Amino acid sequence: MHYICRIVVTRHDGDQVSDRQRTRRELSVFRTAKMANVNVKRKVDRECRIFKEQWTNDYFFVQYKDRAVCIICKESVAVFKEYNLRRHHETRHSDFASLRGQARADRIRRMKGGLAAQQQTFILQTQVNQAAVQASFKVAHILSTHGKPFTDGEFVKQCILAVAEEVCPEKREAVNGVSLSATTMTRRVEELGDNVYEQLNEKASQFKFFALAMDESNDVQDTAQLLIFIRGISESFEVSEELAALKSLKGTTTGEDIFVQVCKTMEELGLDWCKFASITTDGAPSMVGMTRGLVGRLNSEFEERGLTLPLQVHCLIHQQALCCKVLKWASVMKVVVHCVNYFRKNGLKHRQFQAFLSELESAYEDVLYYTEIRWLSRGKVLRRSYDLLPEINTFLQSKGETVRELTEPEWKWDLVSLTHVTEMLNHLNVQLQGKGKLISDLYSHIKAFEVKPVLLVRQVEKLDFTHLPATQSYCAEKPPVPFPVEKCKDALEMLQGQFSVRFRELHVNGKAIRLFQNPFAADINDAHPSLQFELAELQNCDILKDAFKPDSLIEFYASLPEETYPKIKQHAMKMSTVFGSTYICEQTFSRMKQTKNTTRNRLTDKHLHQTLRLATTRLQPDIELLISQKQTHGSH
Repeated sequence: MHYICRIVVTRHDGDQVSDRQRTRRELSVFRTAKMANVNVKRKVDRECRIFKEQWTNDYFFVQYKDRAVCIICKESVAVFKEYNLRRHHETRHSDFASLRGQARADRIRRMKGGLAAQQQTFILQTQVNQAAVQASFKVAHILSTHGKPFTDGEFVKQCILAVAEEVCPEKREAVNGVSLSATTMTRRVEELGDNVYEQLNEKASQFKFFALAMDESNDVQDTAQLLIFIRGISESFEVSEELAALKSLKGTTTGEDIFVQVCKTMEELGLDWCKFASITTDGAPSMVGMTRGLVGRLNSEFEERGLTLPLQVHCLIHQQALCCKVLKWASVMKVVVHCVNYFRKNGLKHRQFQAFLSELESAYEDVLYYTEIRWLSRGKVLRRSYDLLPEINTFLQSKGETVRELTEPEWKWDLVSLTHVTEMLNHLNVQLQGKGKLISDLYSHIKAFEVKPVLLVRQVEKLDFTHLPATQSYCAEKPPVPFPVEKCKDALEMLQGQFSVRFRELHVNGKAIRLFQNPFAADINDAHPSLQFELAELQNCDILKDAFKPDSLIEFYASLPEETYPKIKQHAMKMSTVFGSTYICEQTFSRMKQTKNTTRNRLTDKHLHQTLRLATTRLQPDIELLISQKQTHGSH
């Protein structure tokens, strides 16, 4: 057994004995207890010793935090014990014994002021160092989010110093102490990226369901970079959309290779397969192949685990772009591209054409290049060419260049019709773009567009051009050739047929999406049996019906009582995580091309990953935590 002995010894007259006598008697009792095989613990923190102000005048000591500090030599004594303070003073500073009265008080006051100033200097220096480190972290964060080289830190520092010299010269030294070298910026970006990834790990552990969106593209060094984005939802309906991983594929990029990287990413984030709600990819065979592709391998994995297959989404933007390919009309695009290239391939002619447009005070200053891989390119080029058609024809004739089609009414009708249809497709494409969009909103845009070709076919048959203003305008010119009704109808019907085929899989899940979009308007008979009873309760709850707002689905489902609607909330969680497109991957690839370009092709895969993570994240790096984990020095 352990015993704690605390002894208070007093004189017969009741006065407390001196510290030295008490210490001797305590030690004597301690030795006696040890001889009797009794374990005795003496802890000074249990003796409740308190610093006395009188000791400052007697021994030149002051209290600083939990220690007594000598204001003469700045040494400290850990225990507030008068014997220790007196011994230090008598052995080290006996020459101060001659000071008496006011002279002693004045000396103590000056020494206390000097100690306080010294301590304040240390505090201020620490604060300056912390501010310098924090500033370097923030500059590194800005550089990475804008895809700038790490070496630009020195350039930024020169700019800040130039501003400081003019605006606040007294701060120049403090600014000069901020380390923004390439090495420091590299280290800062690594630490910031790791911190964001740790936050993502913490959030991933709280996900009730999650979905993945992925795409693969080559960088400037021909390294295949696989982007994997995750969208997860917590029990409180907090949705997080982050870059889960950037995997560099040095060899082949088969479906098996991609599947292995997906498994590694899920293992690194500690994700559970039973929470896997959906996967969104583009139409590459390595992604959507049902045998050797990623989707096929995932299906096999889920079947082996005895789990329900996740919802599989083919990028809606990609499918919409594929639908556009049925509108070939090569005769129109061939002429337009020829004219554009005629102006742009020769520097002198290009300048002359721009000056010609300026003299005519045209609404546009130039024509646009056509790039097939850009989603909106064709529609914008056709619209610009149609609006500048008279100017283009006049300038070409002045240069002796004859393009016969520009004056043919049949070709002009084709140009007008193709311009209208591509503008409609561009409008849909813009609606499908964006981060964090719900699958229900994207599905509504697709359904709305599928109605438009059918409506236009009926109107075209009646020569009603209400929704085709350019066609109506050209009709007013009374061209010698009538509007090609059948050709326009065939194009619209072909486009409508492509949409029906391409989005067939999306329509299969239309009822589930509709249930998520508006549970009060959903048909109970079409709902899954496990949801029908809860849906009946929900649709007949007038309070919740009044509180429902279509533009705030997440907030609505978060407010539903868990004990009453567990299945409906689970269904809403799954639908909230679905990526409707790989837009976020395409956007990040554009950042990758800007970040790792021909002048920065030696950027490592690790640093590219950290840079893209900081550029795409919605999480804020915890800079204060990073500073607390390191020495407060500008270069650390």
